[in-house]
Amino acid sequence: MTQAAVAQEFTPTFTKLVSKEGGIEYPLEALYVCEETFSPLEVAYDYDAIRRQVSREKIQAGPNSIWRYKAFLPVATDNVIDVGTGMTPLVKSNRLARRLGLKNLYIKNDAVNTPTLSFKDRVVSVALSRARELGFTTVSCSSTGNLANSTAALAAYAGLDCCVFIPADLEAGKVLGTLIYNPTVIAVKGNYDQVNRLCSEVGNTHKWGFVNINLRPYYSEGSKTLGFEVAEQLGWQLPDHIVAPLASGSLYTKIYKGFQEFIKVGLVKDKQVRFSGAQSEGCSPIAQAFREERDFITPVKPNTIAKSIAIGNPADGVYALDVARKTGGHIESVNDAEIIEGMKLLAETEGIFTETAGGTTIAVLKKLVEARKIDPEETTVVYITGNGLKTQEAVQGYIGEPLVIEPKLDSFELALERSRTLERLEWQQVLV
Repeated sequence: MTQAAVAQEFTPTFTKLVSKEGGIEYPLEALYVCEETFSPLEVAYDYDAIRRQVSREKIQAGPNSIWRYKAFLPVATDNVIDVGTGMTPLVKSNRLARRLGLKNLYIKNDAVNTPTLSFKDRVVSVALSRARELGFTTVSCSSTGNLANSTAALAAYAGLDCCVFIPADLEAGKVLGTLIYNPTVIAVKGNYDQVNRLCSEVGNTHKWGFVNINLRPYYSEGSKTLGFEVAEQLGWQLPDHIVAPLASGSLYTKIYKGFQEFIKVGLVKDKQVRFSGAQSEGCSPIAQAFREERDFITPVKPNTIAKSIAIGNPADGVYALDVARKTGGHIESVNDAEIIEGMKLLAETEGIFTETAGGTTIAVLKKLVEARKIDPEETTVVYITGNGLKTQEAVQGYIGEPLVIEPKLDSFELALERSRTLERLEWQQVLV
């Protein structure tokens, strides 16, 4: 079946917004919180309609992007923003798996996503497609970096005005990676939670489309595609265990929703997948609640190198707790030194340079394996959500330096011998 034929069969399948507490219904507008329960709003779908539209064959005949799953996404027309986002590699790990003692480890590598090298390209593609349908001409966001990059890039592609808000102490690579698209960038002297509160006020005043505020119900649905792709790339099967980073908790819960939707419409067999989450000790409100067996989140003030997941008051934290507990998963945290080691470990074993969020996830994966909370026989998928080129400051001073030599053979041989001697000494220290 051609892509044109698939497009002709498409009709919208999303029906309303529903509060996560109480199930109160709202129209499909730029709304994000229930006026009665103050809980988040979520997009509801007609799954019978989805079932009639999709099949494995139709999905595989669709575009090589997140829009092959359009029937599961909150868009009403074919006029979507498609720059090839999604369908990132699912890498079968060899060297990292051996290092950790795992037999079936896969890495979902969104560090190479299009166009801005993070999973945020998925959610923003959906949010801006919906923003255009709702009539917005200016889009915005509050961001710890990756979301600002993606919003600015995709707004430029779509011809939308863009103004983004970031903490003033953001990594240089992420600031540059936003400015290049020529949006208005507002650097706020405060942490992410303070930036987000300001954006809520600006959104009420200026009536802009804030992707992670008034467009959040639509925006967050883009993360489901990380679940869809893994299931398809595993041969239309679900894994046994996933490990993903936790910031607001939205990514984590939407991967779960994606798996459940594929089960519901018959694309994969029903299966219990264990969900484990990763946080930095310097900002770990969800991990703390999990460890203390609480069903509520106590906000914290972030203090960590993992700035992209440093959300002290996570909007979906309680729902992430619920997913971890009902699936038999775990939520762990690691310190900044372990995060750096996680970044280095993934790079030197699999050739993937991830940012600090990915270092956090790999470090937690290692911690869970050492605690025997991951079965070596399980099919485990670890989600890498951003690129290390954006957070180079994190590893500066913790990795080697070039060997500077004269343009002579004897100078090279001397440097090589010194390097090998240093490697032997380092290994002896490891063995001790």
